[in-house]
Amino acid sequence: MTRETWVEGAAGSLHDVDNLPYGVFATAGEPPRVGVRIGDQVVDLAPVAAGDMLEISHVFEAPSLNPLLALDRPAWSSVRTWLTGLLTDQTERDLVEPHLVPVDDVTLQMPFEVADYVDFYCSLDHATNVGRIFRPDDEPLKPNWRHLPVGYHGRAGTVVVSGTDVRRPCGQRPEGGGSPSYGPSRRLDIEAEVGFVVGAPTRIGDRVPTSGFADHVFGLTLLNDWSARDIQAWEYVPLGPFLGKSFATSVSGWVTPLDALSAARVDLPGQNPGPLDYLVVDGPAGFDIDIEVLLNGTTVSRPPYSSMYWAPAQMLAHMTVNGASLRTGDLFASGTVSGPDKDQRGSFLELSWGGTEPFGPDGRTFLEDGDTVTLRATAPGAGGGRIALGEVSGTVLPAR
Repeated sequence: MTRETWVEGAAGSLHDVDNLPYGVFATAGEPPRVGVRIGDQVVDLAPVAAGDMLEISHVFEAPSLNPLLALDRPAWSSVRTWLTGLLTDQTERDLVEPHLVPVDDVTLQMPFEVADYVDFYCSLDHATNVGRIFRPDDEPLKPNWRHLPVGYHGRAGTVVVSGTDVRRPCGQRPEGGGSPSYGPSRRLDIEAEVGFVVGAPTRIGDRVPTSGFADHVFGLTLLNDWSARDIQAWEYVPLGPFLGKSFATSVSGWVTPLDALSAARVDLPGQNPGPLDYLVVDGPAGFDIDIEVLLNGTTVSRPPYSSMYWAPAQMLAHMTVNGASLRTGDLFASGTVSGPDKDQRGSFLELSWGGTEPFGPDGRTFLEDGDTVTLRATAPGAGGGRIALGEVSGTVLPAR
């Protein structure tokens, strides 16, 4: 059990001292800087660290998490230990309490500067569903799918923080007769995913083994990979997703440190055939994270991340096995999280079965202008209860 925090209302909450997610926040008249959430408060870390004469206090003055991310695993763990002590030791209250800011009084910024963005395709249930929808007379999985984590490079410049509106994209859409038309996407979709934020970089030519996952990944963030299914369907053969994906990807304003999810580690459901040696994991490599998808405030799906076929450590190992380097701020995502049950599907494409089966209280297939989608998630915490990952939300605006 973790020690109890002195911050009022935080003990036993989803943001207890066993959570402590990091974000970048701003208040009226003050520049953006790094904070950590405890209960319904944000600790303004720069003045606290300076007052405690912490050697790395300067990293909390930055308008992004990148200086903190650029440190190594021992430093990240040391900062977490320091924070836990401050928030549980009554003698530290006078130092910290003047620098607590209510969550409702801050504006969250994009938490880190994205260097590169890679999106994977690691849910067996999602990949199988999509294969059946698009290739009903063929095998749903391609022969390589069970041998490697399939992925593609996205666009770092359109990763946006939760709360940012998303403009309906325009592009070429397939029409009858094999010729396309141009216009707004008619099949705008979401993908409920988990993103992994890289801290410690590598050199070109270096490989990261699965055992090196915790040495390089700082933490997790909920992620919505907005998708224009009609644009994607026309363009993705033979090279894969491009404009159907690159217009917007939303992430939470909070990054949950990997250390906060130690109690959430679970074994993978099983891999058959067994992976090649460089993809073998030792011990629990999955995460028990329960995701909730809300459309205009109504829950429409509850995807379980514990059902994912490929682990994030395997994604990272595969991403670097050819010598591709990591940079501080790299983001790689799991791909759509879907479970085996109908109410566990993490995209509208699956929930509506390609637009043929309306779902939800208003019989929805794909997104309409004005819709707001919110992703929430919780996981087991080290204190015996549950912790919350920062939610991610976005509202669809009409195409220009």
